[in-house]
Amino acid sequence: MSGTVHGVGLGPGAQDLMSVRADRLIRGAAHVAYFRKAGKPGQARRIVEGMLRPDVVEFPMDYPVTTEIPLADPRYAACLSEFYEEVAAHLRSLAETGEDIVVLAEGDPFFYGSFMHLFTRLEAHVPVRVVPGITGMSAAWTATGAPITWGDDVLTVAPATLPEPDLQARIAGTDALVVMKIGQNLPKLKRAVEAAGRMGDAWLVEYAAMADERVVKLSDVEKAPYFSIAMIHGQGRRP
Repeated sequence: MSGTVHGVGLGPGAQDLMSVRADRLIRGAAHVAYFRKAGKPGQARRIVEGMLRPDVVEFPMDYPVTTEIPLADPRYAACLSEFYEEVAAHLRSLAETGEDIVVLAEGDPFFYGSFMHLFTRLEAHVPVRVVPGITGMSAAWTATGAPITWGDDVLTVAPATLPEPDLQARIAGTDALVVMKIGQNLPKLKRAVEAAGRMGDAWLVEYAAMADERVVKLSDVEKAPYFSIAMIHGQGRRP
């Protein structure tokens, strides 16, 4: 009888923002897998510190590349594809022996997450279950102390990796905005926001729901950490 691979959403970074189901699966797991940058403990593993069984078997999945190769370079996709195939094969072999595995996923597993690449490689072979989590963007707009949308506001979620003209067009054409994947794309994002005439309304939230949480105007930021999200609040219809 096959075991199950559980993609478990950890939420934005605080243990008490996990779901009850996520907490139960993590604490009971005999096998736990998580992505991380080589040489680093990994944010997902840090979030669950103190929650794992003493006898848990950990399977860290070290990314072969992060920013070393440009996204547009065919080598980037090829390298990651081979990596996902290898780690998915390992998880599949475990499940086929009857073992359940919990794969830790920051935020929500189906929202800009690496777990999706395992899901597509595993779902035809072994049972895969997904536990949704609070997204980082939800924690980020909560940190600003203001609603992100009102009434009929249209919310756009865009990655800062988009070409600058596309990014500018999406910023100019929406009521409320969330921008993910900022990092090295911060200068491009700021130019696009300025060109769209929205800089005065733009905020950046760093480490939402974590100990180092910080909310600042986007115009005042010169460097964005990996865990940062930009946003513009909608100002739509109100009763």
